[in-house]
Amino acid sequence: MLRSRTPRPPELKSPREIALMREAGKLVARALKLCRDMAKPGVTTQEIDQAVEEFYARHQAIPLFKGYPGKTPFPAVTCMSINEQVVHGIPSRRALKEGDILKVDTACKLHGWCADRAITIPIGQVSPEKARLIRVTEETLQIAIDLLPKKRWWSEIASVMQRHVEQAGFSVVTSYVGHGIGRAMHESPQVPNYVDRETRRQDFRLEPGLVLAIEPMVNMRRPEVEVLSDHWTVVTRDRMPSAHVEHTVALTANGVVVITADEGALEEDAAASPSSLPTSSSASRENT
Repeated sequence: MLRSRTPRPPELKSPREIALMREAGKLVARALKLCRDMAKPGVTTQEIDQAVEEFYARHQAIPLFKGYPGKTPFPAVTCMSINEQVVHGIPSRRALKEGDILKVDTACKLHGWCADRAITIPIGQVSPEKARLIRVTEETLQIAIDLLPKKRWWSEIASVMQRHVEQAGFSVVTSYVGHGIGRAMHESPQVPNYVDRETRRQDFRLEPGLVLAIEPMVNMRRPEVEVLSDHWTVVTRDRMPSAHVEHTVALTANGVVVITADEGALEEDAAASPSSLPTSSSASRENT
């Protein structure tokens, strides 16, 4: 989400509510698996988006991106951002090519509860530098998940995320941040992937019941971005590649629940209770 200067207190969730969010999270994970399977050279992003829309319809889930308000309502159920496009790319008839990297972001609401996740997909064989960009971005998200039950304040985690990115020679996007999530897709608090004077003023305590959509956006060179004339697509100003990954995660008394983890991290027939949900140690380590 676009960074705002108006902080609000987090909205904490109960264990029952977190379990309900996991049901939405499983659908989002399955939708992204569909995207990964389809994302091949010659396939258009519009074709992938249509498949996801049909998937949500079959499962009576509400896609949260389509119609999202802006200067023009967002026209699709997924954001499809290629190469220098950072986030909010609009699916189109553009065909994927060997060597592209595709960022796919999608969210849905099921039975009143939301989940949001993004992955970056290499199309065929990508350059070593693009592959390293994706790997570092995935590592940055995993750092946040691993540290969530070990720190007291979000800024402590954000500083480690930023350091990991910058030590790799890349840069963190600062114009867009993660967010709280629950009955609405965008709730408080804002979840930056970096630390500066303003984000320290908006810092929040890490406590059970906190549910966050953590989404590092990492540019290969400079952090500056701009929005194209379609009013949605965010691109790097220097037109160098960018990567983006995201998970919806919950902090509980028993650890971190990865709400949007792949279904393989949870037995299909397991009861939806906090003890049966995947934690950061039992969830899939693949964050894309």
